[in-house]
This record gives sequence, structure tokens and C-alpha cells, in this order.
Amino acid sequence: MNEIIITAPAHPIMEETLARYGEKVRYMPEISYDELYEIIPLCKGLIVSTRLPINASLLEKAVHLQWIGRLGSGMDIIDTAFAEKRGIKCYSSPEGNCDAVAEHALGMLLNLSKKIAHAAEEVREGKWMREENRGMEIRGKVVGIIGYGHTGSAFAKLLQGFGCRVLAHDKYKRGFQSDYVSDSPLPDLLKQSDIISMHLPLNAETRHFADSDFFSSMKAGSIFINTSRGEISDEDALIIALKSGKVRGAALDVLENEKINNLTGEQKIRFQFFNSHPNVIITPHIAGYSTESFFKMSQILLQKIGYE
Repeated sequence: MNEIIITAPAHPIMEETLARYGEKVRYMPEISYDELYEIIPLCKGLIVSTRLPINASLLEKAVHLQWIGRLGSGMDIIDTAFAEKRGIKCYSSPEGNCDAVAEHALGMLLNLSKKIAHAAEEVREGKWMREENRGMEIRGKVVGIIGYGHTGSAFAKLLQGFGCRVLAHDKYKRGFQSDYVSDSPLPDLLKQSDIISMHLPLNAETRHFADSDFFSSMKAGSIFINTSRGEISDEDALIIALKSGKVRGAALDVLENEKINNLTGEQKIRFQFFNSHPNVIITPHIAGYSTESFFKMSQILLQKIGYE
């Protein structure tokens, strides 16, 4: 009744360190929810990522569980309120992949604004289209960052060298202004930004945060980036904004339903629209996945739990 189950791919340092402390570890990155449900009574610790919901039903059976470690950021897959009632401590490691997410957001922005992927695909088709692929410079643009935690602030740092004016909004943080970042009310940020990047956690308050009112309040012809969670954005509202030209382009690392082989009819229509749009880029939720972050997320989580 003192096992630690690792339910997601983790750097070898995770298993090696826990074993060094004498812990009984089971590395089961492909474990199903039903399998976890059966063995959870034996667990004292649980390492998770985004794949399995750690809900109240599961936690009810976790009679010996002392802690849950989340590789990365975003605690929406864990019923943290229920865990807290049961005395189960919850940890995350957003410091471990914030730089990876920030670099990915910047890469998607550069790709979209310079039409890199679109132009490269045309060249593969034997087309040499220069005027049609004239890009946009980031220098001098206003970039709005919504959510100024680890990833939002890391993204802002990367923008310093581009001579952007950065506006940031965070409902729960104040006093983070600097020589290159201004704390901005949301209405002003939406109205002024040429580029908007989302860096919010998913919860009841932020689900469909980017809705029809959000997009209608944005500056016409702006770029929308989402590397946080798919449900932060209302995809129907985003499609309307893209069709009207209110949003000129979108870079999405996340979708409302990322199980693309199990989409509803409506979701398939939305997915097909995004895939066929020349100014939309979709990547498969890989922003936080880098060789470096793979190590850092495990290292930081171990330190926070107490395995130095």
C-alpha cells in the first residue's frame, strides 16, 4: 500500500530518484483509467499528465494516496478540491515547460506572419508564389498576452528583441509591469493588440473565455494564438471571426477535442475548416514538449514533492 504509479511518459530521472529513496515504483505510461481505478487503493503517490482524469470517483478509492504530481502545468484534469478534502497534496511543474511553450508560441507566430508553412507547401507543389506570400513583420506590433503566469511571462521575454509593445492582462496578478510590458485592462488589450496569445489555465471561469464577444472586441485583422487549453476558445466563435476577417490568422496548439479520430459531426466540420484555412496552423498539443522540458518537468516535480 505504498506504491508510486507513474501514469505518463516521464524522464528516467523520475523513476531512478524515487527508487533511490526506496520507493516502490511502477512505470505505467500506457495505463488505462480502468486499470488505474483497480490499483489506486495501493498508491501513496501518483504521477500524471494530461491523459487520465483524476476525478472524485477515482480519488474515493485512493485510501492511501498522499500526493499527486502533475508533469507540466494545468490542474484541470485533477479534482483538486476533492483531493484537498481528502488531505491529498497536489503539485505541478509549470516552470519545467514554460520556456518550451513560449518558444512554440513564438514559432507559430513567426510561421503564420511570414506564411512559412503555406509557402513551403506551395513550393512542394511546384509553385513559386512570392507576392502572394508577402509576410508581416512583428517589429512594432502590439502583442496582447492574456494570463501572465509562467508561460505568459516567458513569452513576453522572448518578444523583447522584436521591438514589440506588450500588453498583458491577468485577473489575479498586479505589479508585473516592466520596461517592455504594460499591465492592461482586458478591453484595452483586445482593442489595441495586433496579436493575442492565450496563456490561461482551464477552469469554470475560463472555459470559452475567447467567445463571440471576445473576438468581436478584437482589433480587426489580428492574429490569435492559443497554446493553453482548447476549451479556452469557443471554436465556433473563432470560425466566425476568421470568416469575417476580424481574425486574420490563428495558431492553435490545442483544440476543444484533441481526439481527432473520435470527433462529433460538428467537430469534424470545424476541424476541416481549420485544416483548409490558409491562415490557420494547428499543432498536436506539443508546445510544452521539448527534450529539455521532458527532463525539467520531472526534476522540478521531484524537488517540490520532497525528493531532492
